[in-house]
Amino acid sequence: MISTCKTQRSKGGIVPWEDLKKEIIRHLKNNETVVTALIDYYGIYPRYNFPKWNESEKIADKSARMDLLENAMKEDTPNDLRHRFIPYYQLHGFEGLLFNNLASFEVTFDQSEFLNKNDLKKILNQYRNPELINDNPKTAPSKRLEKLIKGYDKIVYGSILAKNIGIDKLRKKSPGFNERIKKLENI
Repeated sequence: MISTCKTQRSKGGIVPWEDLKKEIIRHLKNNETVVTALIDYYGIYPRYNFPKWNESEKIADKSARMDLLENAMKEDTPNDLRHRFIPYYQLHGFEGLLFNNLASFEVTFDQSEFLNKNDLKKILNQYRNPELINDNPKTAPSKRLEKLIKGYDKIVYGSILAKNIGIDKLRKKSPGFNERIKKLENI
């Protein structure tokens, strides 16, 4: 069974951990439900009180940091329910996954919509793993796309671009995303 969590959102759609946790538990109480959460790591601040947040900031390796945070969320859910909870931190937002290949951009956008195709090519060549694109609010994947594509709207174009890339290519180039999909497939 798939169900949608509705929580009181703060600016940017991020909710404090306690609010999210209540919704997760509420859904997990249905014995047939598995809950997963794709959380944009980059937009979370310590004030949201996600488990082991301060501890995670001391870990330089970003993959290890995401593992710690995901395990902490799982550990903070009731023991009898946590086996059906699959947390997932997307390091720099969903849009990072979209920096996959030039052909997908060319199928999605007309040539006239590219503001700087050469910069797009540089970014695609620079990052073998698009999940690692970012580290500054000005270079967030969604901000980059706004500078590369005329009129880019992440809500409208993000899903179209993802569809044109296809799940297989998304998984092949983004190992963290691929691992989460494998976990879902093994349910």
